[in-house]
Amino acid sequence: MRKSRWLPIYVTVYLGFLYLPILLLPIFSFNNAASTTFPLAGFTTKWYAALWGNGAMLDAARNSLFVGLCVAILSTGHAICAARAITRYRFRGQRAATGLIMAPLFLPEIIVAVSLLMIVLQIGIELSLATVILGQTVFCLPYAMSVLISGFEGFDRSLEEASMDLGETALGTFRRVTLPVVAPAIVSSLLVSFTISLDEFILAFFLSGTEPTLPVYIWGQLRFAAKLPSVLALGSLMLVLSILLITIAEFLRRRSQRRIQGRLANG
Repeated sequence: MRKSRWLPIYVTVYLGFLYLPILLLPIFSFNNAASTTFPLAGFTTKWYAALWGNGAMLDAARNSLFVGLCVAILSTGHAICAARAITRYRFRGQRAATGLIMAPLFLPEIIVAVSLLMIVLQIGIELSLATVILGQTVFCLPYAMSVLISGFEGFDRSLEEASMDLGETALGTFRRVTLPVVAPAIVSSLLVSFTISLDEFILAFFLSGTEPTLPVYIWGQLRFAAKLPSVLALGSLMLVLSILLITIAEFLRRRSQRRIQGRLANG
C-alpha cells in the first residue's frame, strides 16, 4: 500500500527532473536579453525574427530536412522488408540477424559513430551529407523496425492467401493488400525516423564534413555567448516540431493497433 502511494510522487519527481529544464528553453527564447537568468528582462520575439535572416542556419536547416527525408525513406524501406521477413517466416539465423539489426539501440551512439567514421575513412569516401544519411539510416533502422513489426504481427495472412488464390502476383498482393493494411505503421515509421534524424547530433558531428546539419550548427553557435538567444529560439522550434511529429506517429501507431485488434476480435 505504501509503494502504491509513493509511486505517483516518484514518477512526478522523475519526469519533472527530466523535462522541466527543457521547458526553460522556450521561456528564455522570449527573453529581451542575452543572459539566461531570472528575472527576465522583458518579452520579445526578435530572436525568432532574426533566424530568417541567418543564411548559415537556413542552409543547415535545408541539410537537415534533406537528410531526414532520405533517412526516413531508406530506413523505412529496409525496415518493411526486414519486419515482413521476421513476422512471416522462420529461417536459420533469424534471431542473430534480428539482434544485429537492433544492436544500435543498445550500443553507445558515440561508439557507433566512431566505428562508422573509421569504415568510411578506410574505404576512402569523402565526408558529406551522403555519409550522414548512411550512418543515420543504420541508426534509425531499429526504431523503424520496432514500429513496423507491431504492424505486421497482427496482419491476417489469409488476406494475402486469398489474393494469391484469385490470381494476383506476389508483388501485386503486397501492393494492393499488404501495404494498405500496414500503411499507418509505415507512416508512423517515416515520422519517427525523420524526427530522430532531425535531432541526431553525434553521428552528424562525426560524418557531416563541411556540410553541417542543424544540430551541428547549433553546437557550433554555443561557443559564442552573443548568439545564445538565437540558438534558444531555434532549439524551441525544433522541440515543438519534434513533439508534433512524435505525437502524430504515436497516434497513427495506436490507431493501427486498435484496427488490428478489432479485426482479430471480429474474426
